[in-house]
This record gives sequence, C-alpha cells and structure tokens, in this order.
Amino acid sequence: MRRALLAIVAALSGASLAVELSTYCTNRDPLEWLYPLLSLSFEQNVPTWYASALMLACGVALTLHARSAARAGQASARWWLLAVAFFYISMDEVVGVHEAASWWFDTDGWLYYGWVIPAAVIVLLFGLYQLALLRALPRRPRRQFIVAGILYVGGALVMELPLGRWTAEHGSDNLGYALIDLVEESLELLGASLFLWALVEHLERVRGSVRVRLGATRTSSSPATAR
Repeated sequence: MRRALLAIVAALSGASLAVELSTYCTNRDPLEWLYPLLSLSFEQNVPTWYASALMLACGVALTLHARSAARAGQASARWWLLAVAFFYISMDEVVGVHEAASWWFDTDGWLYYGWVIPAAVIVLLFGLYQLALLRALPRRPRRQFIVAGILYVGGALVMELPLGRWTAEHGSDNLGYALIDLVEESLELLGASLFLWALVEHLERVRGSVRVRLGATRTSSSPATAR
C-alpha cells in the first residue's frame, strides 16, 4: 500500500512538473491543454480530486479507529475529532474555503495569504490537544504520525509563507510560483499518504490484537461450557 500511495504522489508531482516546465519554457504550446488538468496549482482537476479522496480515506480510517477505541472502552474523542478534521479538509480541497479567508486579512509579504494566521493558531491548539493521543500510541505509529504531520503541515502551512512572499513580489503567473506551489502540494500529498498508510497499518494491528484476545477468551471459556 505504501508503495502504491508514494507512486501516485510521484506520478502527480512529475506530471505537474512536466506541464509547468512545458507551459513556461516552451511558449505554452506542447502540453497547453493538459496544464489545467494536471497542474498542482489549479483547482477542480485530477490532483485536487485525488487529494480530496485521499483526505476522505484518512477520515474513514480515523473513524474506524474511533469506533475500535470506543468498543474497547478506550478514549475515542481525539480520534473522532481527527476524523472530522480530515472530512473537512477533504471538502476544503474541492471548495477552497481557506483561500477565501485570505480576503479577511490585509496582509502582504510573507503573510500575503492571510489565512495562515488563524490556521497556525488552530494547528497549534489542535496539536497540543492531540498530544495525549500520540503518547498513548505505540512507538512505531507515533513516529509515523509525527513524520506525516510534519510533512503535511510543512506543505500546507509553512510553504505558504515563501509562496506568499513570491506572489506579493512577482505575481502567480510564472514558473517560480509554480515550482514553490509544486513543492507545497507535493508535501501535502506525501504527508497525507504516509498518514493513511500508518492509519491502516495500525488499524490492522489493533483489530488483529482484538481478534486474538476474543479468540483466547472463547477458548478459555469453552471447557466450562462443556462441564
């Protein structure tokens, strides 16, 4: 699964790079019709819909984790909150609510995209709240979640700062903007892909251990039943 997810990220990023270079280095001729379809800088295209589906899959996996935790009598609120967050991100990938929020802030330069200000506060508070969940995880999924989170937030939030600076000084219709945005979107896809893989792997481990415990319980109770 991990290889398949990473291969898709590489394919989407490579295709986007190809159409960007073709568009800005060859007078927009050879692959012009593919540009809006494959560019990571565009909305409502192949990368956007894939990103939305990827976030939706993460939300579903998180929902399964929440249900498993609840059935085991463990705290599930943080899993549910993560699931809701990813369902929202899936919707936002298509609708672009966060981009519209930039109009609320009269900022420039590194903060050209003003939505990063409230987003940074939300991410910080959300991360602090989820620390308890991370601490409760085994070492392997904990590390996987942290790496995936760093990659995703690094793309979605941190890379928005140099992109904003470049846009403020040079605009958005140029190769420089396209390449910075390509890095940003690729990091988001990579982080979300690794997160989905980690979620599925951990879910298989958790559900497997539950089946083992249930099986052991039935086995131990069967002699009593026979008597």
